[in-house]
Amino acid sequence: MSGPEESFVSGQISGATNACRHGWKVLKQQGPGKVQFWFIALVIGVAAGFAALLFRKGINWLQATLYGTEDVNSLHSFITGLDWYWVVLIPAIGGLIVGLILHHFTPDARARTVGDVILGAALHEGRVETRAGLASAVASWITLSTGGSSGREGPVVHLAAVISTKICRLIHADGVNGRDLLGCAVAAAVSASFNAPIAGALFALEVVLRHFAVHAFAPIVIASAAGTVINRLEFGGVTEFTLPTYGDLQFYVELPAFLLLGLTCGLVAVALMRSIFWAEDFGNYLQGRTHLPRWLRPMVAGLMLGVIALWFPHIIGVGYETTSLALTGSLALNEVIVFAVLKVAAVAITLGGRMAGGVFSPSLMIGALTGLGFGLIATGVFPDVSGSSTLYALAGMGAVAAAVLGAPISTTLIVFEMTGDWQTGLAVMVAVSMSTALGSRLVDRSFFLTQIERRGIHLAAGPQAYLLSMFTAARIMRRPDDPRAADSDQCWALIDEGTYIDATATLESAMPVFESSGARFIPVVSLSVDTTPELLGALFHVDALKAYNRALAATAAEEHS
Repeated sequence: MSGPEESFVSGQISGATNACRHGWKVLKQQGPGKVQFWFIALVIGVAAGFAALLFRKGINWLQATLYGTEDVNSLHSFITGLDWYWVVLIPAIGGLIVGLILHHFTPDARARTVGDVILGAALHEGRVETRAGLASAVASWITLSTGGSSGREGPVVHLAAVISTKICRLIHADGVNGRDLLGCAVAAAVSASFNAPIAGALFALEVVLRHFAVHAFAPIVIASAAGTVINRLEFGGVTEFTLPTYGDLQFYVELPAFLLLGLTCGLVAVALMRSIFWAEDFGNYLQGRTHLPRWLRPMVAGLMLGVIALWFPHIIGVGYETTSLALTGSLALNEVIVFAVLKVAAVAITLGGRMAGGVFSPSLMIGALTGLGFGLIATGVFPDVSGSSTLYALAGMGAVAAAVLGAPISTTLIVFEMTGDWQTGLAVMVAVSMSTALGSRLVDRSFFLTQIERRGIHLAAGPQAYLLSMFTAARIMRRPDDPRAADSDQCWALIDEGTYIDATATLESAMPVFESSGARFIPVVSLSVDTTPELLGALFHVDALKAYNRALAATAAEEHS
């Protein structure tokens, strides 16, 4: 070889050798820790998988016991033969028990859901409330067993998050590892609930962690696989729904119809979400006007559900029986419309009435009904160029759920894995993309992020907005004994002008004060009723900006590592 070629080859060999040495060094230093972390992820996956399995089996057992049926999958059909007073009383008594549980074990008498898990990942280093979380799981179990019209995925996800929180505290996990373990728990819970390992892993990344960092992928996949194994040990490899065979369909002819279906499903999803929020606000208004004890509010909701179920028992519980009927095309158009409208109302009553449960399963049912209704009309108007109406039901199921969850990727995969039908992917993807695009513009991206926004936390806007709420003034202020403390006389002069903040206030509240006053620092005080504010220290603008910049840098580093 000539000189330049020999130099090039030797340089390549030298570079490869150095890379191997560096890789071996990293493997020796970090390898054992990674393996240990993956083992913890596996443990969390198994624990979350069993929690999801026991939750599901517990619902089936209690439903069968209370309603006296051996097949809970056909509960709606069975209810029509029950005495009317049982249909009304079971949800009402269930609501009363739920109200008492939430009243005594949560500070706000509100069940914890996926939104709280997302908050835990963003603001609390992957931790969630344990006492309130366990109480919410029990409340959700009773709600779903006694006729509440909600889903089981929200309670299971939060219950899994409680498990990961316990382990994080036991091993003193930092924020990054805590969030990764939280993602492991969520992935395992979703995959165990729906027998959907791929979707479970992506749901944790897309919805809860809200990033796809490489360092989180391996442990989350391990946990998701563990959760799926737990499910299949009990139920086998069967899918949740059995679909008819569609045959050969010419999607390119029908794509405009699926685009229109996606827009329709986006509007339906927004109607579902806003109905829940309206019911929540209306319930708060009525509770305030009538002075109804908060522990009675779920009972009133249960009573209303029982009355509706006398004529329309399909609203009871998760609703998989009706979803299956829609996916197999076993409903007429008038039934589809009535069932969909009443299911939206029932979900709003359940969640607005402070019962418990999730929104994913109801959104699947409403989406399947919407899709079937659209398909019946489309195939009736254009019979020569349309495929099966049940294909529209499948696409609608994914489209409504994706818009509600704000998770087009994982929802699309959940639909595929729950049905076992991978041949109609193009139709589902088109409908999902359009519904998500429209729905995210009409709410704050998703049901969960809108819930959080209604609490005054701007998570949907991104880290640049919500990170300010992570820091309190007391945490960053300079105390009077600090060598760089603010002058006491200047602090009191600002207090007399009304320029000060409470020690519990966050940077989100402090930054507008800096902006409006132009002050270099703001006095931090302790406020109490009928007393003079007590000066605790001063929050300097430069310190607030440094804390904010450090948090932004840490978030960016985690999301891109």
